[in-house]
Amino acid sequence: MATVNQKKSSRSPFGTLLMALAITGSLGITALQAQSGNSQTQPPPANAQPAQDIPDAPSTVQPPPKDTFPTPPPGSPKNDANPFPGDAPKSSPQNAQDQNTRDQDSQGQEKTARPMPPIQTVAPTSTPRNQINPAEGLYVIRSVTNFVQVPVMVKTADGRPVDGLGPKDFTVLENGQPQTLTFFTSDPFELSVAVLIDTGMADVALQKVNETYSALAGAFGPYDEVALYTYSSTVSQVIDFTGRPERLTAALDEMKLVRGRNNGPPVTGGPLGPESPTISGLPVGGGPAQTYTPERESHVLNDAILRAAVDLSKRDRARRKVIFVISDGREMGSRASYAGVLHLLQSRDIQVRAVVVDSGALPVYKQIEKFHLPDQGRTNNLAKFVKATCGGSPLAELSRNSIEDAYAEITSEARNQYTLGYSPKSVTGNSAYRSVEVLVHKKGLKVSAKDGYYSIPSPH
Repeated sequence: MATVNQKKSSRSPFGTLLMALAITGSLGITALQAQSGNSQTQPPPANAQPAQDIPDAPSTVQPPPKDTFPTPPPGSPKNDANPFPGDAPKSSPQNAQDQNTRDQDSQGQEKTARPMPPIQTVAPTSTPRNQINPAEGLYVIRSVTNFVQVPVMVKTADGRPVDGLGPKDFTVLENGQPQTLTFFTSDPFELSVAVLIDTGMADVALQKVNETYSALAGAFGPYDEVALYTYSSTVSQVIDFTGRPERLTAALDEMKLVRGRNNGPPVTGGPLGPESPTISGLPVGGGPAQTYTPERESHVLNDAILRAAVDLSKRDRARRKVIFVISDGREMGSRASYAGVLHLLQSRDIQVRAVVVDSGALPVYKQIEKFHLPDQGRTNNLAKFVKATCGGSPLAELSRNSIEDAYAEITSEARNQYTLGYSPKSVTGNSAYRSVEVLVHKKGLKVSAKDGYYSIPSPH
């Protein structure tokens, strides 16, 4: 027996440890088998430690919740594409530095948001620069239209204006063919007036006209616009078109200082002549004989009407355009011809109205106005302009009161007229002259309207 105990005591500590581990392992396996068999009936012991949180396998019905995966420990690399810590790739120092830079940039962008760029809108009828206009390259159909307005003045046999007429009381003939009226009104129109004052008249007649300037300024309404011109041998504009009465009044007040030409033939010699005194045709004190030729008198009526017509053509088309001439009616020395000026007037719907004074108002001039008097010019041009553009005749006045009454009558007739409008049935598209005749369906009435017009061709 002593021998056996000695062998047991002589066993090494390492062998004893191996034997203990073997016994413990066999007991653990037996306990696990017993636990697996009774897992549904036996609760865990009270002093058992909680098991480590292990995520379940992902389901095919619904995705796993976001908080299923455990939070990685501090210092572990972030990998949003692979949330499993065990599968995270190994990070090198360079990758870690790049990741930290991206994290700092993303944090800075979150703190400071970029402002929205300004939104630019495009007008409904315009096309952006970088966008092709869908209308380009398409065929464009053009139609030539021509609308004609005919101002008409209707008076009784004794010269009183007639009111209350309607469109059914008129018939308009163009080249002899009746036209269908598409426009009719008796409302007054705003006026654009170019006043032409002949400063080449005799000084006595011009001074009489100077006394009527206050009545001339008062003949225009608050909505009219007036320009002032003077002419003799040349044409000058005193003031441009203005709607301010004070400007017109101030300009007319300055006109009172202008003098006309002297009466009688020009003095060419003698003690009252423009040159030095002469004896028997020889200058006093010796020297060669001097010859004085007086400047030729000129009255550029055509040039003045042309200048005013060109300026009126630039005014608003909604206004009635009138050239108001105050003259003795003579025309001499103009560069523009009567036919050329009339063509412009009738193509721009411009009326010419006039007050004839001095010698032009004498009854004898009405008998000889068709003749060309030597060194006196033509006296019938002004009357022909008035007849062709408005169907009337110049008002011949001699006294100051009659001249002032003529101002009010002319502006009232120009403003208060019947206005008939139509589109011609036969539109040729050219600028041929077309005659116009207005008929009124009531007896005993006198109608004044323009003789015709020149159509302005539409651009193609």
